[in-house]
Amino acid sequence: MAASPPRVVELVAAAVASVRVPRPGDRVYKDECVYSFHSPEMEGGLYLCLNSFLGFGREHVERHYRRTGQRLYLHIQRTRKQEEDTSAARDEDPPRKKPTRLAIGVEGGFSVEADRAEYDEVVRLVVFPEYLRLSLPELEQLPAIARERVNQACTAVLAADSASRRQEVEAWDGEVRNVSPHALGLQQLDNGVRIPPSGWKCSRCDMRENLWANLTDGTVLCGRRYFDGTGGNGHALEHFRETGFPLAVKLGTVTPDGADVFSYAEDEMVLDPSLSDHLAHFGIDMMAMHKTDKTMTELEIDANQRVGEWEALQESGTQLTPLYGPGYTGMANLGNSCYLNSVMQVLFSVPDFRSKYVDGLSRIFEESPMDPAQDFNTQVAKLGHGLLSGIYSQPPADTNSTEQVEQKGVSPRMLKTLIGRGHPEFSTNRQQDAQELFLHFINLIERNSRGAENPTEAFRFLVEERIQCQRSQRVKYTQRVDYIVQLPVPMEAAANKGELEEYECRRRESEASGCPAPELVRAHVPFSECLRAFSETESLDDFWSSALQAKSHAIKTTRFASFPDFLVIQVKKFTFGLDWVPKKLDVSIDMPEELDLSHLRGAGLQPGEAELPDMAPPPLATPDEPPKGIGIGERGALLSPDTMPSTPELDEAVVSQLCEMGFPADACRKAVYFTGNAGVEPAMNWVITHMEDPDFAEPLMLGSSGAATPSGGARTPQEPPPPDEESVAMIVSMGFTREQAVRALRATSNNLERAADWIFSHADDLDAVAMETSEGGSRGDPASEAHTPAGPRVRDGPGRYRLFAFISHMGTSTMCGHYVCHIRKEGRWVIFNDQKVAASEKPPKDLGYIYFYERVAS
Repeated sequence: MAASPPRVVELVAAAVASVRVPRPGDRVYKDECVYSFHSPEMEGGLYLCLNSFLGFGREHVERHYRRTGQRLYLHIQRTRKQEEDTSAARDEDPPRKKPTRLAIGVEGGFSVEADRAEYDEVVRLVVFPEYLRLSLPELEQLPAIARERVNQACTAVLAADSASRRQEVEAWDGEVRNVSPHALGLQQLDNGVRIPPSGWKCSRCDMRENLWANLTDGTVLCGRRYFDGTGGNGHALEHFRETGFPLAVKLGTVTPDGADVFSYAEDEMVLDPSLSDHLAHFGIDMMAMHKTDKTMTELEIDANQRVGEWEALQESGTQLTPLYGPGYTGMANLGNSCYLNSVMQVLFSVPDFRSKYVDGLSRIFEESPMDPAQDFNTQVAKLGHGLLSGIYSQPPADTNSTEQVEQKGVSPRMLKTLIGRGHPEFSTNRQQDAQELFLHFINLIERNSRGAENPTEAFRFLVEERIQCQRSQRVKYTQRVDYIVQLPVPMEAAANKGELEEYECRRRESEASGCPAPELVRAHVPFSECLRAFSETESLDDFWSSALQAKSHAIKTTRFASFPDFLVIQVKKFTFGLDWVPKKLDVSIDMPEELDLSHLRGAGLQPGEAELPDMAPPPLATPDEPPKGIGIGERGALLSPDTMPSTPELDEAVVSQLCEMGFPADACRKAVYFTGNAGVEPAMNWVITHMEDPDFAEPLMLGSSGAATPSGGARTPQEPPPPDEESVAMIVSMGFTREQAVRALRATSNNLERAADWIFSHADDLDAVAMETSEGGSRGDPASEAHTPAGPRVRDGPGRYRLFAFISHMGTSTMCGHYVCHIRKEGRWVIFNDQKVAASEKPPKDLGYIYFYERVAS
């Protein structure tokens, strides 16, 4: 809008009091609108408030003006420069190099195409609501004080790092290594060992490659066996276990620039700043060495490219038809955010998420706080609108081109920052597990949907667990809420056992002869066998029977108590080897298009079944401290303190094994206790499942109910005193009732911080179930107070489903690799590979990791 400079100058001078100069800690959102993915490069540019430093697209800036009254905005418009000869430039580009680093988006890593375009930038000062503009040179017409203030603010804003750059996750680099504490002051034996510059051989076998020299005693030994059977015999690891000498260097990688150093004590690749001196101790001159073996990074890259998943899951080699428009918007890879991209694409294909965050967009934006960049609901709605509006998924100008054009898509930086805030893993730039992200995101939505529409109800279902004591034949039925079915993979049920055994024989022969390893054979496990493994009964050898007041053998059966609208199935491809190193099963499963689980619906307590008494196990005690009180014998007879069986004891060997893996001792004790001394694997699963619990590392706390005091009694040492009134008032001020506050504090031993976490994670239970005891009553074990949401919070219907999406992982572990997803849209399968969106020709449904089924209408 044209306007006379005097009028604009007058308005600017009147509003200059609200202008702020950004300080070092201020976030400056000058790259992207906080409500949309509108950027300065797009038509209309970006408006940046000179008070809050929030950026807005043209369609959202007026909302901010109405809510705040702020009148001065810096308008930034960038226009792409015309390239003189782009086609010639492309012809001159060297061919794409093979990756040399286990990285994405960095030099030598897997390529993420960058936008090389350059831009002309035009910056103006804009006065609202008149939309009057003043170029920066025209600021000279302002009064001296106003001119200085506005000039300082504009200059600081333009010079500041944008919030997106500060929040941006750095390009993922799997080679990032830390200096090992064992390298500092490493004690080396003066044993006269001299290592020659070549011709090495394992001191315990005939291996002549993948050789590692221990930096303490100079022993040369072979490395571990790789996932495909090649590599070594693990003698270097055996040597560490025998001696405790922690560091080893891979001999064939020693060059003047460095070498691969592995710390067996830390179980990871590390840096040794004194490597040259440590090698010289055994006669190796780094400056005279040259590379003769592949680094561990190169081997990992080869493995990732060799595993057939990479080609199949990305449908490489197939001319895919790119898709554009609403629902076909790609997402930029922020370095290693493919796990996030895949999950978000699937979630916003679910009607419940579209309803809340896209259809309800206006309400969410109107109710957003003053800083919408920090509001979870606002950023989820922003992403949903970005994916489904079609604004950011426009076809190329050259519609006749057959080249697969990668759309720019949207970059979910603001949302990723909020998702990761305070989380030990999602706040980092490391690759993550898509299943863990799914559950974490579900939890965040639960916390931010209190009293409002909750789209996670589409996935929520009830699990019925039936436990039958084999001695008393009594049963116990419990229900718990879940969002995902974890499907086991019984490798012993592979349909191609003969091929696998033949491959294993060829692999051993090639290893013995030094020939290249044979082509990898993938196991084919029928889905029916996976479902059978999921539904079969589980034996509990150390079950504490409340009917017997003693340990007994029990059988556990798991069934569905309800069927959700959308059923999520995770194939348990990731497991632990015998050495507790994470590994991935290379398996193909014929996941069905149509799935009927009606036969797995639980029926609850049946006529003629007798329930186990509702008693918790007695408190932990040492063998020389028998429990006091009375109990009920096998035939209903009373047991005196003298005849009562001993209380459960913890398997300290299992506790020690878990502690050696780095988990807190109290968490390990709880894992062993709550899995009934069932062994390392069940305890490990309990640890992984409960790692995010607020009281994960807290000591085991048991209530006063149980054998010790069956009729109630004095408070035991484990029971906390009544909640502090100040803590109760603090939680009530968050919008909860007094009864809910008391319950949360009791469940967390009166720890206010943990109680706040607990109450948000149990919000649905608190709303659905009234307090069972008054403030003065006795308290049961919080772990046993599991209640299920009432009414519509758990939807139910037929257990018949149809596959509508699946997320696939390629790579050897969740710590590396890449995720893509396939979604059925408008009757066809579509592949979403970060920014690439295309019609799928051969969706590899047998190689997925997480499958999403939608209910089939009756």
